[in-house]
Amino acid sequence: MLLLIQYTLIFSSVLILVALGGCFSEHSGVINLGLEGIMVMGGLGGALAMRYLPPDLPALAMILVVLLCAIGLGALYSSLLAIACINFKADQTIVGTALNILGTAAATVIVKAINTATNPNDVSSTIQYIRPKKSFIVNIGSFEFNWFMLIALIAVVIAYIVLYKTRFGLRLMACGEHPQAADSVGINVYKMRWYGVLISGVFGGLGGICYLLAGVSEWKFENGVAGFGFLALAVMIFGQWKPIRIAVSALLFGAFRALSNVYFGFEFLQSLNIPSTVYNMMPYIISLVVLAFTSRHSMAPKAEGIPYDKSQR
Repeated sequence: MLLLIQYTLIFSSVLILVALGGCFSEHSGVINLGLEGIMVMGGLGGALAMRYLPPDLPALAMILVVLLCAIGLGALYSSLLAIACINFKADQTIVGTALNILGTAAATVIVKAINTATNPNDVSSTIQYIRPKKSFIVNIGSFEFNWFMLIALIAVVIAYIVLYKTRFGLRLMACGEHPQAADSVGINVYKMRWYGVLISGVFGGLGGICYLLAGVSEWKFENGVAGFGFLALAVMIFGQWKPIRIAVSALLFGAFRALSNVYFGFEFLQSLNIPSTVYNMMPYIISLVVLAFTSRHSMAPKAEGIPYDKSQR
């Protein structure tokens, strides 16, 4: 049971961070379907930092540098979405899909090039981070606490305060609800949407490195992030674009994802003789069922996905 709680919390942390990123972007009026690609690039930034940082670096310094690299690359990659969809008014769904494909492909090529340059016989897209990973983990008895669990909790609190208690957050949401009205009172809609997309890149990058550190001590980048970006979108929709509800939804989806790692520890589940692949499918099946029953009553920002044209005021 303790292992189930541990995996639930760490997978929920990934979903919370990425879903909050999507939340900020969509509240500004831009649909970010490229969260999957942003996660991959954020994970790449963090993984490369862990690879090249001195192994004897203090734990706090290791954590800070890795987080900054993940955030930086995630935000930089999300700027492609902002340029295409805000400045050039491209279709947000198509651009997001393209970013997902490009993210995994680019990360694979980059890692393979680095590995080949180091060792000509190594053509894999794998990065190991066995020792640096220990900086993110604190053993409390038999419970393995990951600092990302605390980061996710802090992110929920900050997101709630920013969106509902600050002028910036209220202006951001105004741009996603009625950009023409926001513009009429002097709010720069283009700038606010840029902020929303870049913030989604920050959270998506954090979610990417959190996913890489959730279980294994190495990652093969051609595998991407196993659909967690899309699962985070389901969490965001089920959570009605509200940080607190997103956190609760993430715990639900994270619990089902955790079952695929720990089901063998429950005699009742073992007695059912269900293949492990079914447990791997569970969070995605649950997301389809949940969205089928709740999407009709979803309260998405009214102007999301609609490019803003100042001349059409």
